[in-house]
Amino acid sequence: MDPTRDNPLIRIKAFIDGLGIFTLFAVILLLIVGAGAIFGWFGKTETPEDAAGDIRYGIRKEIDSAQATVLTKEQISAVVGDVAGKLASSKPLAIEKPEQIVPGSDTAKKLAEAPAADLGSIDAPAADADAPIDPAVMEIGKAQFMVCGACHGQNGEGGPAGPPLAGSEWVTGPVSNLVIIQLRGLKGPITVAGKVYNFPAGMTPMAYQTDEQIAGVLTYIRNSFGNKASAVKPEQVTALRGEVGKPQATVEELTKP
Repeated sequence: MDPTRDNPLIRIKAFIDGLGIFTLFAVILLLIVGAGAIFGWFGKTETPEDAAGDIRYGIRKEIDSAQATVLTKEQISAVVGDVAGKLASSKPLAIEKPEQIVPGSDTAKKLAEAPAADLGSIDAPAADADAPIDPAVMEIGKAQFMVCGACHGQNGEGGPAGPPLAGSEWVTGPVSNLVIIQLRGLKGPITVAGKVYNFPAGMTPMAYQTDEQIAGVLTYIRNSFGNKASAVKPEQVTALRGEVGKPQATVEELTKP
């Protein structure tokens, strides 16, 4: 038996030597890791969240690029601010939706007995298309069109979310069509100048506008972008206010231009 194995001093020295070697190894490892972080030797490990984020950012970049070809950031900001301001300042109105009315109730009877709007009388007083248009009405319409231009193009050329207004037979056709679309919105396919358009969400109602504003914007689009037609009167809009709250209109419900 080796007598040195029971020597306490030898055992302490061996322990200290081992501790020193371990410490030296740890220091060298820390130096290697630190240098790798500084010089990028190990690269970055991509997590599943990083991979998903790369996909989202890529899609956002494609959308922004496509949108930039149609609208500038300034135009988008102007439209968003204008719409937000109008919604904030508009007075909420109670809307009687047929699908929410209790059958047999007083409201149901009232709606059932209400006479349907006479589209003929609305479309009949077709003023001379060459008659002068009130500049004040055109200014009202131009201001309201900032919202419409987001989908239909600021020059009525159409865009990813709306058919063209320039050269559209629907724009210069019966006034009742435009008023109904403005009050109820529109869904489903529509043919404009021989081309079929069918946008998934369709057009949302713009019934929050006053009769004067709707008449103004409709007069504006009927007399801009190369279009020429009679002005729309506020009373023509008033006559169709009963359309508010109904589901989005379809081409089948409109008068063929």
